[in-house]
Amino acid sequence: MAKEVVNPDEPVVIGEELDHVRSITLNRPRHLNVISSKVVSLLAEYLEKWEKDEKAELILIKGAGRAFSAGGDLKMFYDGRNSKDSCLEVVYRMYWLCYHIHTYKKTQVALVQGIAMGGGASLMVPMKFSVVTEKTVFATPEASIGFHVDCGFSYMLSHLPGHLGEFLALTGARLNGKELVAAGLATHFVPLEKLPELEKRLISLNSGDENAVKSTIEEFSVHVQLDEDSVLNKKTIIDECFSKDTVADIIKSFEAEASKEGNGWIGPILKGLKRSSPTGMKITLRSIREGRKQKLPESLKKEFRLTMNILRTTISPDVYEGIRALTIDKDNSPKWEPPVLDQVDDEKVDLVFQPFNEDLELKIPEQEQCR
Repeated sequence: MAKEVVNPDEPVVIGEELDHVRSITLNRPRHLNVISSKVVSLLAEYLEKWEKDEKAELILIKGAGRAFSAGGDLKMFYDGRNSKDSCLEVVYRMYWLCYHIHTYKKTQVALVQGIAMGGGASLMVPMKFSVVTEKTVFATPEASIGFHVDCGFSYMLSHLPGHLGEFLALTGARLNGKELVAAGLATHFVPLEKLPELEKRLISLNSGDENAVKSTIEEFSVHVQLDEDSVLNKKTIIDECFSKDTVADIIKSFEAEASKEGNGWIGPILKGLKRSSPTGMKITLRSIREGRKQKLPESLKKEFRLTMNILRTTISPDVYEGIRALTIDKDNSPKWEPPVLDQVDDEKVDLVFQPFNEDLELKIPEQEQCR
């Protein structure tokens, strides 16, 4: 497994048991609580233990510092790039964890005060209750660095209304707390200053009764009204453009809309699309489209294949180039291979979607019981 640098005196995940309440704190604040192999292992350990514990009824999860979780530990993947399947174990465990969270038998509440991106957001969206604030920022920016929307998001985003899923997956556009509730990616909006008091009340509630938990959260939550310039108010344009068959057609359609009066918001998003990995975007669009027809287990198995094939550079080394440009050298000048969309062969894209031999497939139950 790829190595990671962790302070042995500082637990990366803190688990607490308070009568009938169990609390998880992601505790790598200086690293925005990114998800390392140790984090995955501890999360799985706590959740499995508490699901079997008859005394445990309510599970709370939060992040230390200003982030909930910024997603997977990209440096861990980058450091393992020259060793075949160095991250196989952590990837497999993460997908099992995603399935476990979606099908968990106890009441879960995510208290999301800040950044929740990529795999980090997979610890928020599937929860029975996900509480966001005015400081919450959500995004799935994986395609831009040559990766794909993972951790169940090809399923979750594809089931959003219209073609919002394609838009979020391809552009990595950010949503704030209000937008998350409006889009159905979070259940409640609570002002940040009230979040500590809500946590105390949930602990004192000392129960996993869903109605009681919901009523408690609703005492603190406020009605969401979208800002006038919210991207969610651009549904007509998003659906028109992101319903197109190919990434190239989506960009062409988006460009046409950008030239119209009042559509200045499109320019920066379009610029980001054109800077993104052509391979990552093609894989991501196909994955989202497939996710719309799949059940959760099928989507997770597909995403596991995509993750491993991308890390194996089966058709392109873009993911490592994307990570290098973003987090290692920080020059923000990736050199994609191939550099343009029309050079990304559809038959090659097929290769990363092909099923593995049975012994390598992600083994999770086909029956799904999601929130």
